Amino acid sequence: MHLIDLNADLGEGFGRWTLTEDEALLTCVTSANVACGFHAGDASVMRRVCDRAAERGVRIGAQVSYRDLAGFGRRAMDVPAAELTAETAYQIGALRVFAEAAGSTVSYVKPHGALYNRVVRDDEQAAAVVAGVLLAGGRPAVLGLPGSRLLARAEAAGLTAVEEAFADRAYTREGTLVPRGEPGAVVHDADEVVRRSVGMAVDRVVTGVDGSRTAVAARSLCVHGDTPGAAVLARRVRTALEQAGVQVRAFT
Repeated sequence: MHLIDLNADLGEGFGRWTLTEDEALLTCVTSANVACGFHAGDASVMRRVCDRAAERGVRIGAQVSYRDLAGFGRRAMDVPAAELTAETAYQIGALRVFAEAAGSTVSYVKPHGALYNRVVRDDEQAAAVVAGVLLAGGRPAVLGLPGSRLLARAEAAGLTAVEEAFADRAYTREGTLVPRGEPGAVVHDADEVVRRSVGMAVDRVVTGVDGSRTAVAARSLCVHGDTPGAAVLARRVRTALEQAGVQVRAFT
């Protein structure tokens, strides 16, 4: 039987500003990547999302980021390794307070934005993130791109490494994500997103931006929460997966 986890970015708001459709997304995802205050999110947002996720049995993950509220965590930054380790642990610890108060826990950690892309190839930054996960304690799983330095470092540290694919992002021939600044980096056609999702879960392949067929071995599938209509799209993706015989459930 094919198994896949469906995750989305949640809690990406701050104060009176909101971006993600948290309530609606929590009705169809199995894992919630919760912003921890560095690219989005604040204490009230984190607490609310953790409460709702726990009520629905959705796994809670800490979506750690470079400290970049103004750039939504998508700007390249050079952060010293020791500082990145401390800031990773800080973000996980902040979210864990609210997860445990809700009767749940932080089950996994997933980097966001520029940090996610950086730790695909940058071994020092990947090692710093994993060190932060260990410093925070609890030994949560680490979610990342297949073949990344992040997952290699997580495995070497004895943590569970979970490979992830993206329903609504374009891929290169090498299996990495097309940078957001390039044309076609985000797939906006809902029908295409649904087709790609089923293909990645069932056939374990995705068509790259250049038309090439690239192998994808992933246990979790991400639908970006900040995409317009993300909740409707996530529901369509889940329905299509289930109709294709895929069991949608959390990896933790």
